[in-house]
Amino acid sequence: MLTHNKYPTEHYRALDAAHHLHPFSDTRSLNAGGVRVIVKGEGVWLTDSDGNRILDGMSGLWCVNIGHGRREIAEAVQQQMAEISYYNTFFKTTHPPAVELAALIAEVTPEGFNRVFFCGSGSEANDTILRMARTYWATLGKPSKQVIIARRNAYHGSTVAGASLGGMAPMHAQGGLPIPGIRHIGQPYWFDHGGDLSPAEFGLKAARELEAAIDEIGEDKVAAFIAEPIQGAGGVIIPPDTYWPEVARICRERDILFVSDEVICGFGRLGSWFGAEHFGMKPDLMPVAKGLSSGYLPIGGVLVSDKVAGVIEDTGEFNHGFTYSAHPVCAAAAIANLKVLREEKLVERVRDDIGPYLRERWMKLADHPLVGEARMTGLMGALELVPAKPSHRRFAGDGSIGLRCREHSFRNGLVMRHVHDTMVIAPPFVLSHEEADELIRLATLTLDMTHADLKRDGLMG
Repeated sequence: MLTHNKYPTEHYRALDAAHHLHPFSDTRSLNAGGVRVIVKGEGVWLTDSDGNRILDGMSGLWCVNIGHGRREIAEAVQQQMAEISYYNTFFKTTHPPAVELAALIAEVTPEGFNRVFFCGSGSEANDTILRMARTYWATLGKPSKQVIIARRNAYHGSTVAGASLGGMAPMHAQGGLPIPGIRHIGQPYWFDHGGDLSPAEFGLKAARELEAAIDEIGEDKVAAFIAEPIQGAGGVIIPPDTYWPEVARICRERDILFVSDEVICGFGRLGSWFGAEHFGMKPDLMPVAKGLSSGYLPIGGVLVSDKVAGVIEDTGEFNHGFTYSAHPVCAAAAIANLKVLREEKLVERVRDDIGPYLRERWMKLADHPLVGEARMTGLMGALELVPAKPSHRRFAGDGSIGLRCREHSFRNGLVMRHVHDTMVIAPPFVLSHEEADELIRLATLTLDMTHADLKRDGLMG
């Protein structure tokens, strides 16, 4: 037993099973198998309660961009706790961490972004987006512009508004979702939906679904289009090069707001400070969270363009906010995190060093007999698992092959996530070249073991 374990693994598992309801989990199945207990993180490595080291190929949940165990964050949090651990930003009040963080964010945002509305998570940020977009148009005397267009298989959070904006059918099957006023169109997922079209042809086709939806609904009723630069939880779906320029044209010509959901892509994941910059987009609103504090403490926000901020100010009182908006300790963690990103030039490192280094090796996994496609931008990558190449035909069932692969991966000491039968990674920005080589070695071993299982069971070919 490790010295930092207070109790043995079975003690934690028993208490967890008795009292803890996990997110996005089949509780009975989880408790029957027993949870994995993580007790330590350092750099890109995790340690579980049995002493196993695991390479964190998912940066926690797409968020631990600067790596685990950074002393700078712990010291900033401790110092802030000693000064003022909490105060709200309601009632004509602020505090230094809120002010400093807002100003620091404005230094790294694209031109035309100088305001931020703070909240506690990406889900809360997207709830705010819905309210803010509708309030924007109502203030301009166009209250009928209420509909938000989003994409199927997108993820924008799990609150009522966030899950409704997202396009995931299993979430919509519970709780009477989506709420009214939200319309979903297709996703730019060439591997699954491109058919005989080239990626360039399919990118235009997917983008023009937005135009068709606006025409059907009526431009006078559409408030905004929301989309992730790269869909993360949907399976690291990287749009064809033709997609985003066409979306930009449509939003501009049809006078609707563009919301770039930067909860995953923001703060360096693609090798630029924001995903919209990587693809040359000029959004009106950008919800953020995860990378804002590298997951060290919960904090999110909406980055508001000058165009939108000026109108919201004309509204008078914007009747929206949260108890923990710009929580001082969370803000202190975010400030320290942004300073690390800048001082160590980690965003540039993703763009110029570790991103290209890992991508070159990751793309070679497309040669594996189990892989139908490999793709990667910045430090977001995916592998499509298929029963036969070069066909894009999927395995029967709903993700059981990906689950098998994920379990092999964890046992081999690598966190890879599965999205149905797509394997995805998003490692921390501090991944070294040697650790990248180890990630590829473990991923290859995992693919080999999964392939051997499937051949044995007669599921290949």
